[in-house]
Amino acid sequence: MPHICVIDDKELMRDSISSALKRGGFNATTFADPVKALAAIRRSNFDLILTDLKMPQMDGLSLMRALREARVETPVIIMTAYGSVDNAVEAMRLGAFDFVQKPFEADGLCMQIERAMRHRRVCQDNEALKASIADMSRERRMIGDSAAIQKVRDLIAQFAESDATVMITGESGTGKELAAAAIHANSQRRERPMLCLNCAALSGNLLESELFGHEKGAFTGADKLRKGRFELAHEGTLLLDEISEMALPLQAKLLRVLQEGEFERVGSSATLKADVRIIATSNRDLREWVDKGKFREDLFYRLNVLPLALPPLRQRVDDVPLLIEYFLNRIALRSGRDPLQIDESAMSQLRTYPWPGNIRELENACQRAAATNTSGVVTSDEIGGWITAPATSSTQFGQLRHGRMLEDMERQLIEKTLEQFNGHRAKSAKALGMGLRTLGLKLKQWREAEAARIGQSEEVLADVC
Repeated sequence: MPHICVIDDKELMRDSISSALKRGGFNATTFADPVKALAAIRRSNFDLILTDLKMPQMDGLSLMRALREARVETPVIIMTAYGSVDNAVEAMRLGAFDFVQKPFEADGLCMQIERAMRHRRVCQDNEALKASIADMSRERRMIGDSAAIQKVRDLIAQFAESDATVMITGESGTGKELAAAAIHANSQRRERPMLCLNCAALSGNLLESELFGHEKGAFTGADKLRKGRFELAHEGTLLLDEISEMALPLQAKLLRVLQEGEFERVGSSATLKADVRIIATSNRDLREWVDKGKFREDLFYRLNVLPLALPPLRQRVDDVPLLIEYFLNRIALRSGRDPLQIDESAMSQLRTYPWPGNIRELENACQRAAATNTSGVVTSDEIGGWITAPATSSTQFGQLRHGRMLEDMERQLIEKTLEQFNGHRAKSAKALGMGLRTLGLKLKQWREAEAARIGQSEEVLADVC
């Protein structure tokens, strides 16, 4: 039950307010002396302070100053009689949330208290989110000493000094969003927001609304005006994740924003300005996508001003021990336990594994080890059931198409994992260390390719017949 501190020098008013608050579902503690109330506020954790403005011992303005000096963040509502509204406004300048004018109705007072407490919860959530983001930025750094990752760090430092668009490519789980965050954090726009939009997660119409916003009544369900990411990220950075999945008509509108710095909300003819730096990511070969007519060539060149290719984990195996140590130490710190150790045979197995899910899969393996290991030392026998060693049989390699070895190995591993979990995609994606959406996209691509192959075979058979 929310706890309200009520301060008023008149006993009748205190009793009346206390009764009204209890009927409204609040717990009230009353004080006649604001000095004693201030001492109690410093000791107790009140959810809201309700105080009179005119009191003999200490007026409301003096109380507000004392609360500010004590750094009390509890919301305050001032009660004031007619004729002292100017003083109430001054109290709000000192940090009061609102004021209520006497005489007032009990229901109206309870509604103001609920509104103040909602505002406090939103502020607390925002502070928690800021702290969480700060923790993530401290924790989520690029781990490794390999030449490949050092080259990535150097490019990030160079790109951060520029304001040009960046195109980050790499397989799923290689840390594309982490690289984008590092570029923004070291750029001149770091004090402004960085927003992210997954282009594969939304349909064309919804994606357009998310990017550019919409007017009230622009389409069914648009019951109010909504600002898009370009407006919200003004003077900041906008990360367009999986840009290859954006529909061609929307690509043309994005190209205009990049060229002219202008756009319109959906359902509006008013042109708005956009000062936003774009960072795009893709796990596809966009040049191949351009050749297939699925991505605009002019947009590709607009995005690919500063290209950054992230290496897969199998190309930086020297970083595997460092990454494992980092993940295990972080897990141990959060759980309050000693970090796990990896014996030599297990580490050798982990270094030679191809990691199709890259760093994300490696992190998931560390989490699984921390959750299931009881001895404190992970052995090769223990991890043998978690990862599939790369095939070494010449017969198996002979079945793979030239130039497509890694893709085929990835497909074999995904299909085997799906079979192990009886087709359960969520469990399979977690075991593979990839996102559920990424797994779904890969399966969809393979189905489409298989359907196209079958269709071509049927056409050939029809011609023969």
